[in-house]
Amino acid sequence: MTPRRLQLCLAAIFLLLGMWCLLFPAMVVRVTFRPDLATATEQARFLMGCFGAQAVLCGTIIATARFTPMTFLTFGLVGSVPFFVFNIWFWLVEPVLNSWMLLDLAGNVGILVTGIWGWHLSRQEPAAAG
Repeated sequence: MTPRRLQLCLAAIFLLLGMWCLLFPAMVVRVTFRPDLATATEQARFLMGCFGAQAVLCGTIIATARFTPMTFLTFGLVGSVPFFVFNIWFWLVEPVLNSWMLLDLAGNVGILVTGIWGWHLSRQEPAAAG
């Protein structure tokens, strides 16, 4: 695995989940929220679409930027740790989301692992080339 391939994997996480939210916001609301809260109102669809658009933007930037080891590490940590808190809070502490929201948790684990792995690989790349 190369750092560039890991970067594209990281972008794919954002792009796939973001496109789902952007193109099918009502489905995301119905699938991921508890049944008593899973009403795909106009506002809920709007907010889910906004969330998806931001994820697509982020995924596009990740796919097209030149990543350094610090970029990988920053995306791995900042792109996952705050969202772990979000997932735990709204799944366990203040239950708004159902078990399907574990897809987001899996994506966040993927972001963390990809970021740390990319950081490790990209730190070794100049030594291997020299």
